[in-house]
Amino acid sequence: MTIPGEPSIDPIVAMVQDGRHRDALAACARTHGMIIGRLCMALLGSQADADEATQETLLRAHRSMTTYRGEGSIKAWLCGIARHVCAHMLETRRRGREVLELVPTDETSDDARTLFAIKRRSRAIRDGLAKLKPSEREALVLRFVADLSHREIATACNLDEPTARKRISRALARLRSVMPEGME
Repeated sequence: MTIPGEPSIDPIVAMVQDGRHRDALAACARTHGMIIGRLCMALLGSQADADEATQETLLRAHRSMTTYRGEGSIKAWLCGIARHVCAHMLETRRRGREVLELVPTDETSDDARTLFAIKRRSRAIRDGLAKLKPSEREALVLRFVADLSHREIATACNLDEPTARKRISRALARLRSVMPEGME
């Protein structure tokens, strides 16, 4: 029960603070696993790599729970770990894979023109994101794929909130500038 006027504590944070790290890890996987998976997929471009990165993120989170300071949300903390895991994987593997499938496609669509337009826009977004600096791409992926707030992005990227806002704004402007005519 929450005492009026007292901030409520995230149940996962409470588990971490109580030393119930396995329970906290299970709760993290249930609550944030899909977001971490989408983030890793967006950054790595491969489902197999994203699955591996998601598992590695959760393992690192489990090992780091004793050092979790409670600054920012658990979601932002996990996304920060995932960001580092993905950066390491990209650094060591240097694959020329596609970066992101932002617009999901429904292969059962009866309207071929709509499906073509969705795939065309998705390709343009992927190509545009590939032209951005890694820090710009990360900012957009954290905002629009992981659905993090500006404050959570700041936490995940070790930035202050105004810098995170500016990075997202500049990345969006740069993405628009590299998009083909009519696709902005």
